[in-house]
Amino acid sequence: MSESARDASRTAVLVCQGRAAADGRAAAGRFADPVAARLLSAAERGPVDEVRAGTPPQGWRARTTYESVRACADVVVPRTVAIDEALRARVTGQLVILGAGLDTRAWRLPELSQTDVWEVDHPASQQDKRARIADAVRTEAGGPEEGDSGGRAGRTGPDGLPALARSVRFTPVDFAVDDLGAVLDTAGHDPAVPTTWLWEGVVPYLTRDEVRATVAALAARTAPGSTLIVNYQAPSAKAAAGRLLTRVLGSSLTAGEPWRSLWKPQRMAALLAEYGLRVVSDDDLLTLTHTFADPAGGRTSLRSGRVAVAESR
Repeated sequence: MSESARDASRTAVLVCQGRAAADGRAAAGRFADPVAARLLSAAERGPVDEVRAGTPPQGWRARTTYESVRACADVVVPRTVAIDEALRARVTGQLVILGAGLDTRAWRLPELSQTDVWEVDHPASQQDKRARIADAVRTEAGGPEEGDSGGRAGRTGPDGLPALARSVRFTPVDFAVDDLGAVLDTAGHDPAVPTTWLWEGVVPYLTRDEVRATVAALAARTAPGSTLIVNYQAPSAKAAAGRLLTRVLGSSLTAGEPWRSLWKPQRMAALLAEYGLRVVSDDDLLTLTHTFADPAGGRTSLRSGRVAVAESR
């Protein structure tokens, strides 16, 4: 985490803002996330509303936040489409989302109705997400607005918002000290049953050794018929320059969370193959945007973002 292990990831908030900004406005028929905005605070929805309205604010700091949300929307739309379509094509009874952040799939994908979902993330991030779900339920029930400590919390069960998945199991893991396999055992995951593993928006923030260790841990719990969907970044001078610029500006929501590993497709495929996972597709996000019915051109930097699908042998 950027400031403290106890802080919820600012990247997760930015990604959620990007999805909320794009909902109903991009990739018609293939992208939708009506849940994202419900997980944001009023202050976090402000830049989203500005992006949706196309009204950039005054002041360089507010404008930088606006541009960060707008740019993030451009990235998360093709990334979400690629992952959602891979999930729909490979429905299993178990879905484990590594580094779930503010992921909304358990609440918006009807294809998961017969799937148990494990959301794995740092305890602080999960505490933050569960609080956001409770806030959304309370607000929609007509309870006190955000910041009002009075009143009852409303319906705040394990899921909070009605989930479309068969079940949602919040699974806190501190990857620095916890054993992923042991934690999943405790949470009821069955390693003998096919699992879909989803690893989105996490790999760039890990070292190569950390990526390898995670692949080894999940491979040890991967039954035949399982799938890994992994999002990663390939080397790109243009993307690196863009990241550097936002860090120099100092107001980017992700300014403190640097990328730690970039992967060429061949190297990612080789790593997965070591652990019995065969890559069956690996596409860049820019190419995917060209398949949309309403392509908006797409930033060339999208070419470095990739989504690979690998199947267990």
